Amino acid sequence: MTEEGVKSDRDNALFEAGIKLGALYHQFIGTPVSIETVEMIEKAIESSVSLQPWVDSVEVCIDRKKVREIENQFKYCELNGEMLDVKVAILYGTVEVHARVKYEAGMGYPLMRVEKITEV
Repeated sequence: MTEEGVKSDRDNALFEAGIKLGALYHQFIGTPVSIETVEMIEKAIESSVSLQPWVDSVEVCIDRKKVREIENQFKYCELNGEMLDVKVAILYGTVEVHARVKYEAGMGYPLMRVEKITEV
């Protein structure tokens, strides 16, 4: 926060990055997915997130190996945190934040993190 209590571009960009990843995660977990639909689901998530304010780019990768491993007798499964690798770039004013959610096997958790902050 600046001395007047007003958030800076950096503060806002970081907040927006967290909101985008959290919303994306909780909106799409549980979505039915198959090897035949995985690319469409990736594009749908990218398109949905890219509509939101300050999103400069979004890249979604769903682990096809994991989809194949857990698909059921009907040849689909539900999207889960272990399958996702999502990168977002948020451009707010003079700051660009690159954030990511990716499953960390050692933690057993899909970790959300800031990867880079730059002044533009």
